[in-house]
Amino acid sequence: MNDVSGIFNRYETIRHRMPQARFGPATGKLGSLMDIAQEADAFVFDAYGVLNIGETPIAGAAQRLDQLRAAGKEIRILSNAASYSHPAAVEKFAKLGINVSPNEIVTSRDAAITGLGAGLWGCITAPHDDLADIDARVCRLDKNPLDYDRVDSFLFLSSAVWTDTHQDILTHSLRRNPRPVIVANADLVAPREGGFSLEPGHYAHLLADAGLGQMTFFGKPFPQVHQMIEATLPDTPRDRIVMCGDTLHTDILGAAARGWRTVLVTRDGLFSGVETEEFCRRSAIIPDWRIERI
Repeated sequence: MNDVSGIFNRYETIRHRMPQARFGPATGKLGSLMDIAQEADAFVFDAYGVLNIGETPIAGAAQRLDQLRAAGKEIRILSNAASYSHPAAVEKFAKLGINVSPNEIVTSRDAAITGLGAGLWGCITAPHDDLADIDARVCRLDKNPLDYDRVDSFLFLSSAVWTDTHQDILTHSLRRNPRPVIVANADLVAPREGGFSLEPGHYAHLLADAGLGQMTFFGKPFPQVHQMIEATLPDTPRDRIVMCGDTLHTDILGAAARGWRTVLVTRDGLFSGVETEEFCRRSAIIPDWRIERI
């Protein structure tokens, strides 16, 4: 699944698991976010495809955030990347040269780990993740089937080293003993320098298709992360919050379901190099505005 049409089609097949939203009749075209600065009090940004591609910052993104702050706008980053703890996410943006304070970032990991219950959690995560922010008993999962069978629940944080072998072990374990699966990144893919990486949502939806596990998805388009953003903006009406993202089924759909305004960013993310109008028509997901870069 490394082409836009295939990714789009897969999102459409799992659409029934996503929130519903209402959209306006048409999409306006922007040259700059400053064109709509007076229509918003807060701008919320996806990371991958809007601010950065993998470990590479997108030209002009950091400067635009600073310009919006100078104009009195609240800035938030809302990312489905769950491989990093909150402090590590702040540090990552600093290394990219993007000025972000800790209270300006909300990640799907932040949302997913707030309600972990008792018992032993099997964690699927990246090698660099020390899991220090997880306030629960954990077992890091690799290729030992016995570890999968002995845990009480699963926490899917990252697919960085996840393979078909790992997926098969998890599938067989859930068939033998269905248990909760917390999916901390609902994305199917993420844009990288060399193409698209498969993300936890891809693997989790395969399990859901097979009727395995008790799935709970966190991150866009699901509402918990949006509610966390709104809690940091208690005096801001929802229709004065603008979400800027590169993906129709996560960024635009999730924000519209909360009553936020939306900007589809087209140049560097999922729809890089393709026209977006046909995908909007086919999905009936209609952003308020379209822009190449923020």
